[in-house]
Amino acid sequence: MKELQAIIQAYEHYQTLDKKIALATVVHVDGSAYRRPGARMLVSEDGELTGAISGGCLEGDALRKAQSVIFQQKSMLVTYDTTDEDDQKFGVGLGCNGIIHVLIEPIDYQDASNSVNLLKTALSDRNVGTLITLFSIKNSKSEQVGTILLYKNGQEIGKLEQVAPNLLNQISSQANDTSQLSSLIKSYPEHDSIQIFFEKIKPATRLLLFGAGNDTIPLVQLADILGFEVILIDGRANQATQGRFPKAKEIVVAPANEAVEKLSIDSQTVALLMTHNFEYECVVLQQLLNFDIPYIGILGPKKKSEKMIQRLEIKGGAVRKDHLFLPWA
Repeated sequence: MKELQAIIQAYEHYQTLDKKIALATVVHVDGSAYRRPGARMLVSEDGELTGAISGGCLEGDALRKAQSVIFQQKSMLVTYDTTDEDDQKFGVGLGCNGIIHVLIEPIDYQDASNSVNLLKTALSDRNVGTLITLFSIKNSKSEQVGTILLYKNGQEIGKLEQVAPNLLNQISSQANDTSQLSSLIKSYPEHDSIQIFFEKIKPATRLLLFGAGNDTIPLVQLADILGFEVILIDGRANQATQGRFPKAKEIVVAPANEAVEKLSIDSQTVALLMTHNFEYECVVLQQLLNFDIPYIGILGPKKKSEKMIQRLEIKGGAVRKDHLFLPWA
């Protein structure tokens, strides 16, 4: 997620400079590779790179290919075969052992539906979107269709006119399938020369971190590096400060009985209880259990957690434990 945000920031910077750019996207992998489909790298005309498509073995050649795409203003599909043991091939000694297909597209700032603008729209709120990229391994020497559509919030956004109506209907059906939770690559028998990359663009995982003690300072730093959106919550105004937690997106100072109602919780939210305050965490946990949060971590010994759960069960019945993560032994 942080990589996509960095690419968008670089795009906006280059746009102010009117600097020509291209976007490289891993769209298909056979075998193993450092990066999977969806990995991206933005390339400027003077060779600046944002993001990565491999562990470093492909970037140099992809840079040269991207500069050619910028010059010709035509997209291309580049295939890297790192299964070859020839010392002159990519990936030798670097752990790669797959075939990686990379789509490289020129970016037109005037095109409201260019691939980066579609990414920006996909990340504009916390709802999941499906980004559509069309490419052809069979016709890899031809100009590629590229990233042209986004399905989000019940809308079709992008260049619908570039897709044959019957194929568009099939793409729409797949993109709107709510049971499909992960990205996939698919082709259809009547359009067997075209592969469609259905990429699920999800918001950053929101981490509700209860606790502003010294032990949470490095945790916030680490969570930020990993791309989490950190919301820090504590009842102590002198501890929960931006100066102590500059990487927190938001800081909420509130007593336990008001803390959760001030928060926005969705399916991409997790929580950690690290206040070292038993009473505070009991109140907070009782409120968090009203939401479908997939992960609630509780810091502390087993006895503390057992006592907390026992209190909640006495007050309100059985406590669902399958999404509680704490020392059970």
